[in-house]
Amino acid sequence: MLDPKKFEEFGARLSALIANTPAADVEKNAKAMLSGFFSKLDLVSREEFDIQQQVLLRTREKLKALEARIEALEKAPAQRQDPAA
Repeated sequence: MLDPKKFEEFGARLSALIANTPAADVEKNAKAMLSGFFSKLDLVSREEFDIQQQVLLRTREKLKALEARIEALEKAPAQRQDPAA
């Protein structure tokens, strides 16, 4: 049977070999290029997206409450009228 430690050792050696080749430079350059490309786009982070989603949810809840309040006020105009009139 194959020894798992040998696979780990092989993986470590392969990683070290790749780190010392131009492939590592290509990867770094590609990451830098993509980072520059994405920074030019009008994107937001996941954290900012989640925050805005929560703000929108609270705003919708407040809107529903206000709509219900307006509806209740519109249904009861006769109760608020001056009885002497």
